[in-house]
Amino acid sequence: MQLPKINIPKKYYKIGAWALGVFLLLFISLGAIAYSKREALLKGMIAKTIAKAKREYALNVSIGRAGFSGLSTVSMENISVVPKDRDTLTSIHDLTVGIKILPLLFGHIKLSEIKLNDGKLNIVVRDTLTNLDFILKRKRKDTTITKNKIDLSELASNFLNEVLYKIPDNMEVKDFMMQFNDNDTASLKFLTKTATIDNGNLQSTLLVNDTVATWHLNGKLKPGRKQLELSLFAANHKKVELPLYLQRKLHTKLSFDTVRTEMKDAEYSGDDFKISGSWSVKNLMINQARIATTDILVTNAKIDADLLIGPNYLCLDSTSSIFLKNAVVHPYVKYTLSPNKIYELKLNAEEQNAQDLLEAFPQGLFESLDGMQVSGKFKYNLDFYLNTSIPDSVKFQSNLTPSNFKILKWGKTDLQKINRDFIYTPYEYGKPMRNILIGQSNPNFTRLEDISFNFRNALLTSEDPSFFRHHGFVEESFRKSIAVNFKEKRFKRGGSTISMQLVKNIFLSRNKTISRKAEEILIVWMIENNRLVSKKRMLEVYFNIIEMGPNVYGIGEAARHYFGKQPFELSIGEGIFLANIVPKPKAAMYKFMNDGGLKTYLLPYFNFMGNTMARRGLT
Repeated sequence: MQLPKINIPKKYYKIGAWALGVFLLLFISLGAIAYSKREALLKGMIAKTIAKAKREYALNVSIGRAGFSGLSTVSMENISVVPKDRDTLTSIHDLTVGIKILPLLFGHIKLSEIKLNDGKLNIVVRDTLTNLDFILKRKRKDTTITKNKIDLSELASNFLNEVLYKIPDNMEVKDFMMQFNDNDTASLKFLTKTATIDNGNLQSTLLVNDTVATWHLNGKLKPGRKQLELSLFAANHKKVELPLYLQRKLHTKLSFDTVRTEMKDAEYSGDDFKISGSWSVKNLMINQARIATTDILVTNAKIDADLLIGPNYLCLDSTSSIFLKNAVVHPYVKYTLSPNKIYELKLNAEEQNAQDLLEAFPQGLFESLDGMQVSGKFKYNLDFYLNTSIPDSVKFQSNLTPSNFKILKWGKTDLQKINRDFIYTPYEYGKPMRNILIGQSNPNFTRLEDISFNFRNALLTSEDPSFFRHHGFVEESFRKSIAVNFKEKRFKRGGSTISMQLVKNIFLSRNKTISRKAEEILIVWMIENNRLVSKKRMLEVYFNIIEMGPNVYGIGEAARHYFGKQPFELSIGEGIFLANIVPKPKAAMYKFMNDGGLKTYLLPYFNFMGNTMARRGLT
């Protein structure tokens, strides 16, 4: 099909040409006027900026000289920024900034060039005052005045664009010092000796605390494509170590060979702003008392991450992958801010070699399992959901599913040692109390069949009613513990089973660390799911090591200490009493009155326990 020919009169071509010519002439004329008066315009802008800084932020800004050194390049000398009644914040000897003209026409400020020579950023803290108060106090004031709804995706997109726009095509920085002074007692210094960007290639040398260490931050920058690659490493094949000031402040030692990060893309996906990238580290060492009592070493770790930022939430998407040696885990983490705060966490490790998963744990994290060899496969799933407005509806599911799993060799600890006689050493405040033989040659040792059912049933009712049915864990107890502790804003209720308490006391140190709790859970799973120890033997050992008063351990000692009886002679009331003191054994004697009778506040507990046991047919 042939389209009909449209005839446009020649006069319209002439009119269009004249209009375009007039527009170009006007544009050139305005540009020429602006160019001829640009020095005056620059001085006016600088004067307004200085006045605004003083009026709104109480900042004294001084610029010794400023002028154009090119078509769109401004050079300045002797710049200083001093907050009122505070130490100097910034001083720069020479600064040259080039701005791209074309983006400027559309309202975007993009930098083409930065040159800086001999500058200093000085942050000073003196008691409760700092020379950043003009920012910090203003932010606090603003947040109390306005509580407008914020779209996080839009905020993130705008912020990222502003950062990328400020990355110049070319950069040359020499001798720029960043210093933090904490009450004149400690300081932290980073001197950028050189930093250059040439054709997107970043090269830099940083001196840490004068000559303590030399770091390099290198990479490839493509801000127009929203792509960045950065690597941080130390000179001369040394490790990057956390500066001493930060070690003391954070109570943490940290070092690594190299950290790499990459931003691959950033764009909107529906209503979400999506940032795709990766992060990796080699030979990471962490020493933090709350995590573990020894150094933790991660030889090789990487995460490929898809970060979603929605109107009211932040999310690490399930398409992300965590690589630890040969093991792979897919995380899903979401934090919703409004209208209610919601926390979501999911972990999914698809079926893979059990040995790979075991070796993926950082060295030093689980000492008792170091050197263990296993065969078969594992898969793992975790699902956690907490809506803070209805904490009782918390969701918690955790499943470690084995396939042809076998333990071929023990690690540092033989998990079957409690099947035979062994020595148990209780600790108080980190110090060993005494050695207790768990075996027939100890006169205080009591076999399970020689312990009164009144005590056995009372303790199981109060501590772990489903002991003989569960496999080491009771998810409902975990859920209730999470809900109660969240509502109380403190740790009030635990979710430990007898299996977990036994493992904690027999196999692990008394250090209250995150790694010890995780190790406890893993050992319980190993014992229960591989039937390394029978339920009856576990309960027998538990009854013989449990603390039941100051320096009173085991049911044999407790029965004689409180009632002058053998364990098989205990009545229902005596069994309930002994079960009651297990959670707080050192407070046992405070439950008695001067005449030897129990205090009246215990009566409701005795009635509740008695009725519960009767209802279950345990009396």
